Amino acid sequence: MLVRGIDYYELLGVARDASVDEIRSAYRALAKAMHPDAGGTAGAFRLLREAYETLADPERRADYDRGEEPAEVPARPRRPARARREPTPHEPTLPVLPPDTIPWWHEVRRERQVVLVPATGPGQSVALGTAGAAAAVVLLLALVGVPAWLVIVALLGGVAATVEVGRRHLAAQRVDREFTAEFGDRTVFGRPGTEDDELAERLTAGLLDRYLTRIPGVRIFHGLATEKGSVFADVDHAVLCGRRLVLVESKLWLPGHYEVDEAGEVLRNGRRFRGGVVRLPEHLAAFQALLPDVELRGALLLYPSRAGGITVGDGLAHTPERFVSDVGEWLAAEPSTVDREVFRIVRRQVATTG
Repeated sequence: MLVRGIDYYELLGVARDASVDEIRSAYRALAKAMHPDAGGTAGAFRLLREAYETLADPERRADYDRGEEPAEVPARPRRPARARREPTPHEPTLPVLPPDTIPWWHEVRRERQVVLVPATGPGQSVALGTAGAAAAVVLLLALVGVPAWLVIVALLGGVAATVEVGRRHLAAQRVDREFTAEFGDRTVFGRPGTEDDELAERLTAGLLDRYLTRIPGVRIFHGLATEKGSVFADVDHAVLCGRRLVLVESKLWLPGHYEVDEAGEVLRNGRRFRGGVVRLPEHLAAFQALLPDVELRGALLLYPSRAGGITVGDGLAHTPERFVSDVGEWLAAEPSTVDREVFRIVRRQVATTG
């Protein structure tokens, strides 16, 4: 069966027995040329992504393949079509969370000053301490009556040590000023999806901006690639604070109760869910290889696609309320820290402009 008159295999340029790796490789190559940021159209890129997500998932691919060769069945007389009632449009909204219900909300503002790490030189207290210690040694030697030449040697040594520590302190301050001048007070990098089917991404962007930016050291990224130089955003969002990084995938799914394990297997109301796939495990593996010394976790943020609620169990799945409470508290362990090295690596992965 040709969906929208287009064969997904032909669209991706792969054989019908192609492996998932071959499909992924073909998709990435085409995505670089067809992405809207590279001059492609949004509609063509959306169709390319639909083809990839269908053929990369074994069950959806099997359903698609069966649809290509439908079994012949006797034609049945058609019943008169019933008039269908159009469903009432539903657009989920973000919850309003009172600050008193967020465990970390009042704690993070006790330290408003952002601390840049790693330190590139001694701090002001070390520089002043060195000068004070040098002066104290010279004074002590003078008081105990040691020869004048020894006092002079001690004085010269103290001055040299103070100058060197002061030089390194000023150099460290210069590095901090250059970083601040480059990025200023900016906390958000990239932009969420703008297509109709990317509403969940925009909701999450609003959630992150509304609540997590209260943490002074938090930096938010939208649309990240897992491969260097890629123009395709594999990861919807990432939030960094110090050396803790959370990758976020946003989904608009049917109401119900979801369980999502660390391998990305999804259960809805106790049954295997076939309405979407979770790519977080592979994205987490890619970023762990990129940042081996960073604490990393993933979160699948779910919003109802129609009237009704969503609940979640333990694992990757999160409601907005649970995400703000649990993930926010995890990120706020060192609320004022910005790690320049980790920040630059994550920022380089941002594939979207903005």
